[in-house]
Amino acid sequence: MADTLEFNEIYQEVKGSMNDGRLRLSRQGVIFKNSKTGKVDNIQASELAEGVWRRVALGHGLKLLTKNGHVYKYDGFRESEFDKLSDFFKAHYCLELAEKDLCVKGWNWGTVRFGGQLLSFDIGEQPVFEIPLSNVSQCTTGKNEVTLEFHQNDDAEVSLMEVRFYVPPTQEDGVDPVEAFAQNVLSKADVIQATGDAICIFRELQCLTPRGRYDIRIYPTFLHLHGKTFDYKIPYTTVLRLFLLPHKDQRQMFFVISLDPPIKQGQTRYHFLILLFSKDEDISLTLNMNEEEVEKRFEGRLTKNMSGSLYEMVSRVMKALVNRKITVPGNFQGHSGAQCITCSYKASSGLLYPLERGFIYVHKPPVHIRFDEISFVNFARGTTTTRSFDFEIETKQGTQYTFSSIEREEYGKLFDFVNAKKLNIKNRGLKEGMKQSYDEYADSDEDQHDAYLERMKEEGKIREENANDSSDGSGEETDSSFNPGEEDDDVAEEFDSNASASSSSGDGDSDRDDKKPAKKAKIVKERKPRKKQPESKKGKDPNAPKRPMSAYMLWLNASREKIKSDHPGISITDLSKKAGELWKAMSKEKKEEWDRKAEDARREYEKAMKEYSVGSKADSHRGERSKKKKKKQEKQVKGKGDKKGATSKSSSSKSPAKGMSDSFKSKEFVSSDESSSAESKKEDSEEEGAASPAPSSEDSASGSD
Repeated sequence: MADTLEFNEIYQEVKGSMNDGRLRLSRQGVIFKNSKTGKVDNIQASELAEGVWRRVALGHGLKLLTKNGHVYKYDGFRESEFDKLSDFFKAHYCLELAEKDLCVKGWNWGTVRFGGQLLSFDIGEQPVFEIPLSNVSQCTTGKNEVTLEFHQNDDAEVSLMEVRFYVPPTQEDGVDPVEAFAQNVLSKADVIQATGDAICIFRELQCLTPRGRYDIRIYPTFLHLHGKTFDYKIPYTTVLRLFLLPHKDQRQMFFVISLDPPIKQGQTRYHFLILLFSKDEDISLTLNMNEEEVEKRFEGRLTKNMSGSLYEMVSRVMKALVNRKITVPGNFQGHSGAQCITCSYKASSGLLYPLERGFIYVHKPPVHIRFDEISFVNFARGTTTTRSFDFEIETKQGTQYTFSSIEREEYGKLFDFVNAKKLNIKNRGLKEGMKQSYDEYADSDEDQHDAYLERMKEEGKIREENANDSSDGSGEETDSSFNPGEEDDDVAEEFDSNASASSSSGDGDSDRDDKKPAKKAKIVKERKPRKKQPESKKGKDPNAPKRPMSAYMLWLNASREKIKSDHPGISITDLSKKAGELWKAMSKEKKEEWDRKAEDARREYEKAMKEYSVGSKADSHRGERSKKKKKKQEKQVKGKGDKKGATSKSSSSKSPAKGMSDSFKSKEFVSSDESSSAESKKEDSEEEGAASPAPSSEDSASGSD
């Protein structure tokens, strides 16, 4: 037979609510761990007095009674597990697991039996219901009637407020059955009464939650907070954990008491009691007990007379009375050397303490998150500034906590801590929205190997290389296309083709006209080149040599198909991620091989660029000469046309007065025009032939007159 039995999804009944968790039975005893609070109930095997198996609403249940009267109820077992449990109880606990079913007759009269801390209402030999007397908060009596009131549980959907029992009178003299019933209840009930003297009192302690200054009176079974407005009585059984946390300023200390169930004030629930102490405050404490009682009760953990720092005395007394360990920060150390991180939660600034088994945030509102209830954590980019980041925690129940405004210098330390605790990091993969966030934190995490961070560095280098390549290419294009002399000529040429351009009577006028539109073009040149940039890209010489690739890009082009074949269906994002990891993991010798190939490609590119630049310069010189010659010819032809038009107008206006002499004059003027080439002479002769009929017709007309 196995030494242990473990059961998942087991429910413990506590004050009307079913708390899920895990149950483990071993030779040493029974252990139940609450999944929500992490509280552990440990029942020693020697303390077990009885075990009962019975059918309940959630299947089958197990009820355990201890020798000191405590009752523990666990539900959620299957019927087939009875034999296994029965054999285990016989072998390891020497107990018979009895089968007792509840009575379901529905009768409301029967017999009340008190056994330990349990009140059982039975009909015959079968129990109808059972009430743990520790849940009773008050017991009042009336004529033949007893009323029980109960502690409320916020986690229960339906709360039992009170139960009334009718106690019939008896014939026995001197014994009141109602009072006897009430005394049996009150002897085991959890009724807090401040009777007797306090063990010790701490005066005017500063409390952050609930806020104010309180006198703390320490009683044997409960803690009494006495303030100016409110009083709170906290049973030690409700204390879940104790924390002693140093403030970031190293001058103060937090003492945190975790409570379950919480203390209440109206509709407000306080799950944590937070006290703030100064390290400089000292106190001399004398317990209100004699030395024998102190030794017997606390077994050397406390003495009658003690002195020291105030926070040490309070924590020492609480530890002895509650009998729980005090949790302190572990090995974590932030960027500034403190054991906490300054951050904000729900718009309030506070301190986040990474502990050995969880995180705790103080102080408004206090939050404690255990590692075993964390589903994953997430490092997110800050929403308001790039100098901070957010730390998100999501629990297995779906609750999300976001601690924001954490300085980016803390990233490396916090990442190391989370990685060492083996918590699941959600955004360890490639996330588009997180690139900038992680690039900014690169300096804070150089010593720690972060695959995601290293990949971001590699991709950043590649992007820089591509950006430099594109800027170099665009620079060459703009340099070659931007020529002040040519730009002026182009603008002037556009205006020369306009019919409203100035005449060629003065070169100075045309030059001035050409310069004016050039100045206008320069005024808006900041935006025009950007609009025309796509045209310049289209006009890029296809014969120009292509820029060489880096060593990484050469390797990636050669290895891309292999990566795809090794990982079918891989996305582009995941492929780049995988390639970055492979390149980073590659040995130095293999990288040198690709570096040599990249160097060879660079040399070939430089050689090709020299040859290309020499050829392009020669072509550009020839093009400029032909262009200037063509422009000169166009200007000459245009000037001649303007002169001929002017002479024809003058000849036509003067012909009535001067007669034949005007026609001969225009002919001589046209024939004597200077021409520098044979083509111009030929054009002149053709123009003469075309112009000669006009004056002859005029002459004939004048002769007839």
